[in-house]
Amino acid sequence: MAIDIARARAETPSCAKVAHFNNAGAALMPRAVLDAQIDHLRLEGEMGGYEAAAAAADKIAKAYTAVARLLNCTTEEVALVENATVAWNQAFHAFDFQAGDRILTAEAEYAANYIAYLKVARDRGAVVEVVPSDESGQLSLPELEAMIDERVKLISVTHVPTNGGLVNPAPEIGKLARAAGIPFLLDACQSAGQLPLDVEELGCDLLSVTGRKYLRGPRGSGFLYVRKAMLERLEPPMPDLHAAEWIARDRYELRPDARRFENWEFNYAAVIGLGVAVDYALGWGLEAIEDRVVKLAHHLRLRLDEELGLPVYDLGRRKCGIVTTALPGIEAAEVRRRLRAQGINSSHSTPGSTRIDAEKRRLPDLLRLSVHYYNSEEEIDRLIQALREIKG
Repeated sequence: MAIDIARARAETPSCAKVAHFNNAGAALMPRAVLDAQIDHLRLEGEMGGYEAAAAAADKIAKAYTAVARLLNCTTEEVALVENATVAWNQAFHAFDFQAGDRILTAEAEYAANYIAYLKVARDRGAVVEVVPSDESGQLSLPELEAMIDERVKLISVTHVPTNGGLVNPAPEIGKLARAAGIPFLLDACQSAGQLPLDVEELGCDLLSVTGRKYLRGPRGSGFLYVRKAMLERLEPPMPDLHAAEWIARDRYELRPDARRFENWEFNYAAVIGLGVAVDYALGWGLEAIEDRVVKLAHHLRLRLDEELGLPVYDLGRRKCGIVTTALPGIEAAEVRRRLRAQGINSSHSTPGSTRIDAEKRRLPDLLRLSVHYYNSEEEIDRLIQALREIKG
């Protein structure tokens, strides 16, 4: 089904105020998500935090159900956490890395993840190895297959990198990982909400997501998927009394489900808002969302190239809604500032966010323009005209 753009914009109050091309940063929340959070905050003010959480138990449970529907998994495989960084680190640091263990990742891996790899390399002697990209810019599957051996402890890849439109071939990576019996951790921070995600098709064992980006949920919300078969093998790095039960003076027992990766304290307004956001996305249909987003991004890339003569730095056989460019002689941060002064939101990506890929391709600071299904063609017209004036 095609997206009803008029309805989507009418249900997004901020569309009347800004042209928002920073959806890979934090998308505009629909009214239903805003209302769900505000209603719960009011409830907390009226009756107290613990009491409000108890009264909203059904709404909180729906967040787990919504995420399970989104990913095609069970609610027992879902942990709700504060953000994607917490989700990813809970998963990654649950592995007991030892000297010589190999971690395989991609060239366009995100800085925060790579810093964690470097930490276990420094502290435990693990070895971080980067799988080369193929001619399209995505992770090379033949190279990955050739690098797999018995010392590979984990394959960890960002699905949609921060610095461009690339979509790494996660299902094919998952097949190779599963055939070799190697755990596969997928950072789906920027793919969730703009692409369909089925963990059975992806073949991942762990998957981390934030709520604020393409899912259009609240900041301070996220979730972690942990395949049931992995739960017995992984212990969270910082369990608390929510994750485990203190059963004797010298023993504790972890929960049997993925909620062992949660902790006691929650921002329940954000949890409820996340559940509403996921249901809202499912209501539109992820296939319809992807179709709209990919077409808008393709249209924007063509106009940047053909009308403005600007370079487009996006790679991959499959591309998504993130579009990157640069204006010669003008810093990306300055372009972002000038656009913001005209009511146009954007972002910029520095080489430090994806250093290996950026250094290989000698990338400058990039202007990042990330579209979503509620963006209109008229907003793209406005963006192109603003960039034309800035370019001079």
